Amino acid sequence: MATFPSKRLRRLRVNENIRSLVQEVRLSVNDLVCPIFVEEGLKEKKSVGSMPDIVRLPLSEISNEVQNISDLKIPAVMLFGIPSQKDESGTSAYAENGIVQRTISEIRSNFGDKISIMADVCLCQYTSSGHCGIINGKKIDNDLSIKTLTDIAVSQAKMGVDVVSPSAMMDGQVSAIRKGLDDANFKDVIIMSHSAKHSSSFYSPFRDAAECAPQFGDRKTYQVPFTNPREAMREVEADIEEGVDIVMIKPALSYLDLIAEAKKKFNVPVSAYSVSGEYALVKAAANQGWINENEVTNEILSSIKRAGADFIVTYFAKLGAKLINENS
Repeated sequence: MATFPSKRLRRLRVNENIRSLVQEVRLSVNDLVCPIFVEEGLKEKKSVGSMPDIVRLPLSEISNEVQNISDLKIPAVMLFGIPSQKDESGTSAYAENGIVQRTISEIRSNFGDKISIMADVCLCQYTSSGHCGIINGKKIDNDLSIKTLTDIAVSQAKMGVDVVSPSAMMDGQVSAIRKGLDDANFKDVIIMSHSAKHSSSFYSPFRDAAECAPQFGDRKTYQVPFTNPREAMREVEADIEEGVDIVMIKPALSYLDLIAEAKKKFNVPVSAYSVSGEYALVKAAANQGWINENEVTNEILSSIKRAGADFIVTYFAKLGAKLINENS
């Protein structure tokens, strides 16, 4: 006599309504942060060759871009600046009239609190070396670098930024920036550190977009080896001890285990950065007709959320939001 399974998990998948009722992970537009590249001196939009549909914007186009992002109900943007001048000390990164500072002011003036403004705090786009810190004798001067990173964060706070996001991976950067912000009476400005920023080949298209490839050597002396998960957790823990408000795992897709581990281990919000290489791989395959871009985008973003990310900085933010809005 034939026996039949008593547990039929397929019963929970019989139709769309049932699948929706028991869905465990739900991606929302509130999970998305949209990066923006703004270039000083640019007259019109400039395409990024290695990142289809991503552009560098002139300051004059920022309000239109932010309006489009806001219309999609995305709650926040992340700003990256490309200056017209670079030097050894990255002075344009903290200039009062720097490109990111002017962009923050422009967004705040036109949108008020309608959208949250996050800004990268790093030196790689602004230094002639292309490194994330200040060079002293062919080496990164950690302590001099964190002083400059603090100046950058305070300059952004003066213009109305909501979140400063140090990504230089300098030891002590969070505590230095927190003290600098507090001393300047910006106690409410949030610090979201790129706490476990790995030395990754997935950043290559970003370096094209932001013109920030190192002019010598590499960044392995300050970014986390992708082979060392315990070290990554120590970086996260160190930032928490220094007073960080939000931690970040970067990249995202190949590091889902670390997102899950950070979420489980630490009682702070965990963000993830789905970086340029992840975006470029999907776009390249989609342009060849090998994958369905919409479906893969939804699957990738949902997997990052499933791993434990409270929100995701992603170049797929606008597409992801469109897909969510269409299905809501």
